[in-house]
Amino acid sequence: MSAITLESSLATFSRRFDVSAKLTERGKEVVPGGYSRNSFNFGPHAIYVEGGDGAYISTVEGHRLLDLNNNFTVNVLGHNHPAVQRTLRQSIESGVSFGNPVALETELAQLLVDRIPSIERVQFSCSASESCMSAVRVARAFTGRTKIAKFEGGYHGFTDPLQVSWHPDHDGDCGPDDAPKAIPDSGGIPAEDIANVVVLTQNDREGTERILRAHASEIACLILELESASGGLVTLEQGYVESLRELTSELGIVLIFDETVTLRAGYQGMQGDYGVAPDLTVMGKIIGGGFPLGAVGGSTEIMSVLESGLVSISGTHHGHKIALAAGIATMRELTQGAFDRLNGTAKRVMDELNDWSNQRGSSFAVYGKGISHLAYGFMREPGLSIRTHRDYWRNFDGTGTQICSLELANRGFFPVARGDFSLSLPMTDDDITAFIETTKEIVSGIEG
Repeated sequence: MSAITLESSLATFSRRFDVSAKLTERGKEVVPGGYSRNSFNFGPHAIYVEGGDGAYISTVEGHRLLDLNNNFTVNVLGHNHPAVQRTLRQSIESGVSFGNPVALETELAQLLVDRIPSIERVQFSCSASESCMSAVRVARAFTGRTKIAKFEGGYHGFTDPLQVSWHPDHDGDCGPDDAPKAIPDSGGIPAEDIANVVVLTQNDREGTERILRAHASEIACLILELESASGGLVTLEQGYVESLRELTSELGIVLIFDETVTLRAGYQGMQGDYGVAPDLTVMGKIIGGGFPLGAVGGSTEIMSVLESGLVSISGTHHGHKIALAAGIATMRELTQGAFDRLNGTAKRVMDELNDWSNQRGSSFAVYGKGISHLAYGFMREPGLSIRTHRDYWRNFDGTGTQICSLELANRGFFPVARGDFSLSLPMTDDDITAFIETTKEIVSGIEG
């Protein structure tokens, strides 16, 4: 059997998803790049989909793929879940969009308050990107300070002040490991926004404390992911998170947990696993049940700047009826038992693939905290780990991982192209077995 190479994988991908290639070219005539999310890219182009049911999607070419992307962790119930579909039909029948509040807003807010002890009040928006900026504005008003602290490799939406040092060019001037430099991730971000961002390194307790203390009088908030979703899936260590809570409390810095992705970690989100309560929590993805919805929640004290009118945040579709209805239906399905099942399946994938990989001395690994959002990839050599974003760019073999992703798509599985994947409740033991065995075949073929 010949070795699997990038060239052979791309050739198969191009044949298998030829209609998607044509649709991409057609899209480029009216949409920059062909589609409005460049994160759709999967090698040469995105894979276009016609529909989905349960754990699977159907492509325009007629291929059925096990959906390990799940719209970048959104579809925790898979596609066309009966409870969500039933709720949507009922909601649409009575109207879609109003200039009035609906009782569903209070219902979903109460559901989140009841689940997450750190949250007493909730405000909704159309996306987690918006709610990240809402959280920052609330923190700035509450503290009277301006600067934002965040981690290198942390993604909190595409807004100007936050799309800084998400994926910095590691060949450029990014500063030393213990004092990263703020680097814009896009053109069009004003210099003053970059100057207002203080960048930290994950799991560097000494460096983090030094930087936060040096800028304490200027920093309104520290926004973080307990496990980065797209900057290498870096998991913050328990003691480090506890130290952040102590330090930010001492310095009067608002601590924001961005749980856009990690809310699927458990019944109380990932903060429940750590036992650490932030001042504000950003939520998105699963809370909208597949529709655009974001939220920021926190203590009554901090959220009072919204109720008093000191902070103004409003949008035409904030608290949209249909998104709220889908979110309520979804969250009701996510019982403790549902999370146990998801995380148990994640443990199985990690254990089986990593045990197999270690036995053969492979540099391939599945990594992450062990929730239903994981990552796979080749390291530059066996035994290397990822504790910081810089470990990711230094230790991660992007080419080998790209080949693996392309081959998975070629063989009936649809992960995120960069190497992360998420599980959904409709996935069966047979689905997971097929994914594990196919991944072993691919890794063996790549390594020879």
